[in-house]
Amino acid sequence: MTNIHASQLAFFAEHAPFDRMESAHLVWMVERMRLAYYAEGDVIVSPEQNTANRFLVIKQGMVHGEQNVAHAAESDTWLELAEGECFPLGALLAHRPVASIYRAGTDTFCYELPVEDFQTLLGMSAPFSDFCTRRIANLLEHSKQVIQAQYSHSSVEQQSLASPLSALIRREPITCSPQATVREVLQKMHESRIGSMVAVDEVGRPLGILTLPDVLERVALPQTDLDQAVITIMSKQLTTLSPQALAYEAALLMAKQGFRHVLVIENERLIGLVTEKDLFALQRVGLRQIGMTIRHAQHVEALQQAATDIRNMAHNMMAQGVAAEQLTQFISTFNDLLTVRVIELELARSEYNNTPFAECFCWMALGSEGRFEQTLSTDQDNAIIFTVPDGMEANQVRTQLLLIAKRINETLALCGFPLCKGEIMASNPKWCLSLDEWKQAFANWIDHGTPEALLHASIFFDFRSLFGKQELAEELREWLAKVASDNTRFLHQMAENAMRIRPPLGLVRDFVVGKENKLDLKLNGITPFVDAVRIFSLAAGVTHTSTLLRLRASAEKLKIHPSEIEAWLDAFLFIQVLRMRHHDEEKTKGMSEAALNNLIDPEQLNELDRRILKEAFRQARKLQARLSLEYHQ
Repeated sequence: MTNIHASQLAFFAEHAPFDRMESAHLVWMVERMRLAYYAEGDVIVSPEQNTANRFLVIKQGMVHGEQNVAHAAESDTWLELAEGECFPLGALLAHRPVASIYRAGTDTFCYELPVEDFQTLLGMSAPFSDFCTRRIANLLEHSKQVIQAQYSHSSVEQQSLASPLSALIRREPITCSPQATVREVLQKMHESRIGSMVAVDEVGRPLGILTLPDVLERVALPQTDLDQAVITIMSKQLTTLSPQALAYEAALLMAKQGFRHVLVIENERLIGLVTEKDLFALQRVGLRQIGMTIRHAQHVEALQQAATDIRNMAHNMMAQGVAAEQLTQFISTFNDLLTVRVIELELARSEYNNTPFAECFCWMALGSEGRFEQTLSTDQDNAIIFTVPDGMEANQVRTQLLLIAKRINETLALCGFPLCKGEIMASNPKWCLSLDEWKQAFANWIDHGTPEALLHASIFFDFRSLFGKQELAEELREWLAKVASDNTRFLHQMAENAMRIRPPLGLVRDFVVGKENKLDLKLNGITPFVDAVRIFSLAAGVTHTSTLLRLRASAEKLKIHPSEIEAWLDAFLFIQVLRMRHHDEEKTKGMSEAALNNLIDPEQLNELDRRILKEAFRQARKLQARLSLEYHQ
């Protein structure tokens, strides 16, 4: 055993996962490590050395990973490890040789632990085992706690939206028979001090619900006979979720549909009721209230206030540690509601209200909104798809729709969604097309594959319906899924185009930065994931628009291991978190929506976030390596 110096333990205490290990386990590990030196250019581990036989932690220096097949940069180097980082975890866990050559980039010192002791340590230390098996996910958990600490001063204690609904059920549901009288049910609600009653059948299946607002509307005002069966006045439109569903899913349903209750159903039986109060009793602005404000808004000022509430909501959710996937869904969902209300108001004010003409089109969201991935910094990307009524021509319909679309785009701009500088908006005649015209446009892009066509594909292929005749968008999506998956030449062209945007990892420094030493988290961070996954989904015939859902749905056909998929998803979501934190900080400083950007100085990040960002960019390179392998780029 080696003698342990205090400086050795201090070194490990500064780096994950060692900072979370029990002291006895850390001492046990350090006692069994030896310190090895490698001169610049020395091979530390390579595939030719057979099964990986030691766990290494960099004490000083730099280690480069070289993997020729990846073609991930101009040179063979695709991975760069620095002080405190460890390797080769994948090979050690799988009991196989490494897939890359690990070479000393400078004079380097590494702590080395024999593989037998590494395996023993996995069984001894839960934090160590968790880190090794879920590396980036574990780092993200560290970062999430740091983020919550940073935001805690500006947020009240809140119910976690990551909780399963089963954890929020306070008691057995109080129910009634569908044949109970209205009088009996009202008396029971009063005695039990509850705001709703659910009627269930003999086996516990819910049939209807009566809420306090219903009592005013359906009982008091119409002076309903109190001795009739309560089921006759109950709402039969029930919103249900399973006990495994998360609180944020219930919150989204309440916000979108304006309900105050969600029924929790297991094996068709009612097991509980989750209310808005359960979810947001301690929250400054309830999500349903924002949704109701939007739905009932009659003028742009109310919508502007709702847009501000959405941004405040995002800040509060970041403070309570809501995951990036959920947070971007919330932002996109509320932005959807706001957009829909703007469209409704403009249609109501137009001369085409309540005519067949008003029902012949579908407003489509594109880009990040189409993918449910909006952050606080987002301009407008939208389009219109329409049918041509009998007796009219496409140009006649377009002319009328463009008048409405222009007003909608301008109103959205007043609500904090800047006009698209590239004019990718429904008010542009190029993007207000009939179903047949859209199919023709998409077919031309796929057939020709010009740079402009590939750019358009990267924007417009992420469309989804937002308002109106959604079956038009569904038909276009199904048509696109078939046509694109059958055209391998086009997919190769898209892959070649996608590989031009590289994750900004450097060989001398951690990152390749641009002007003012800034990284563009959207262009060089998010885009490589979005572009690669779009191609995978087109090839697999997947009809989802969300990057996360596309990747999960494409994985089986692509035969990618689930752990690799989850690492890519974690990396993508971490970059999204950084973007949202950056936008939130800029907003706090008084910056307008139009001025928000995606440029960060990596030197301003804490050490943990720099490390995770570097790991996230490595995952982007791995994803691009897979894309390169599939399409021989």
